[in-house]
Amino acid sequence: RHVTFGSVLGEDRKLMKTRSGENVPLRELLEEACRRARKIIDEKNPDLSEDEKNDIAEKIGIGAVKYADLSQYRTTDYIFSWYKMLSLHGNTAPYLQNAYVRIRSIFRKAGAIAVATPLWGVGAAQYEEAGHRPVATAFTLTEPTEINLAKRLCQFAEIVPQVLNGFGPNILANYLFELANSFHAFYEACPVLKSEEPARSSRLMLSDLTARVLQRGLDLLGIKVPERM
Repeated sequence: RHVTFGSVLGEDRKLMKTRSGENVPLRELLEEACRRARKIIDEKNPDLSEDEKNDIAEKIGIGAVKYADLSQYRTTDYIFSWYKMLSLHGNTAPYLQNAYVRIRSIFRKAGAIAVATPLWGVGAAQYEEAGHRPVATAFTLTEPTEINLAKRLCQFAEIVPQVLNGFGPNILANYLFELANSFHAFYEACPVLKSEEPARSSRLMLSDLTARVLQRGLDLLGIKVPERM
């Protein structure tokens, strides 16, 4: 079966070309993406090591280019914009990667170790903190934002077959964007580390499962996630 695609346009809404009128080589595009991502990292996290900066820049830069393309309906033309694709806001790879990084930060602060157990194909987790027995055995959902996040997570198993059947990676991209939105709303409304048990453990579990789905979903799109940004 032949699968058709739209075109990538410059900001002048014409087919994206070099100044000499030739097609832009993908290698040059990805290298420029990494350079731009590295500049942002230098400004926001100057204390990171050179290796860390380069690794993060590659994941953000290449991920941004991939996501900008895959998040579009495949037959739709779209305008290539460095500003939009590297933004930490909106439907971009950095926005999704940042949601994952925020969750990883929660666990670093908690000193918690995730003990994976299978659930929905991605794994939930129980948690063991220094000097404590594992306490997370079930979800305790009471707040609207955590209920909404849990419902969104349950949709993951339904989304992947839709992507395969319709040759539509944008379906998965849009789902991950909505998942990240749901997580950020949950994070703002529901304290995780400062809440009392059993809500604390439940929210840790919910956060971890969100990170796993984000990582798995982005991996299916060929996009890697950094541990820090």
